[in-house]
Amino acid sequence: MRIAIGDIHGCLTSLETMLDVLQPNKTDLVITLGDYVDRGPNSKGVIDRLLEFRKNHNLVHLMGNHEIQMIRALEAPHHRERFLSALCGGMETLNSYGGSFDDIPDEHWRFIKSAELYHELDNHILVHAGITSDTPVELQDQETYYYQRFHSQKPHISGKTIVCGHTIQGDLPNNQGHAICLDTCAYGGGWLSAIDVDSGTIWQTNEQGENRLLQLDKL
Repeated sequence: MRIAIGDIHGCLTSLETMLDVLQPNKTDLVITLGDYVDRGPNSKGVIDRLLEFRKNHNLVHLMGNHEIQMIRALEAPHHRERFLSALCGGMETLNSYGGSFDDIPDEHWRFIKSAELYHELDNHILVHAGITSDTPVELQDQETYYYQRFHSQKPHISGKTIVCGHTIQGDLPNNQGHAICLDTCAYGGGWLSAIDVDSGTIWQTNEQGENRLLQLDKL
């Protein structure tokens, strides 16, 4: 399997349930699409779990806009006000660590800062937010990877299907044919969504420990 998992946002129960349902083996590829932190209750626990998971599994973790905002808040104090606002949800992140940036372990900062901007497969391009349609994936403005909205995602010149998160779609992923969005608002009472890009099988889990199975062609 080659599985993409959407925006987690500190929802450890949803992530744990997802990994229990998926039961990936060491040859499966798991790609997380960014936004591990903020808004949800346990950003620290999410990163701890992903660090543990990658010891024995093939994990590629991508950069989300919330990781970028967290890095910028650390490096430049004038970014902290936005990060700590209700809009961003950074206060929930710091509270999960103990209340301050000083409480965040170096291993977690290394994880956050080492996230990839995108991951390209034979028929898919996986990215947090999206890519400009007429520009090769490796030549994008970096802010596009983090911030483009799904309604702006047009077919890419590569002909590959874009798989992304970032833009909340409600309870179900959005399949436009040329692009699939997996952000189904795990932190807001919705679902954490994952897809096997080869089979089109979709799994969803939530903070109540529930799960359900869908199929891409039935959306």
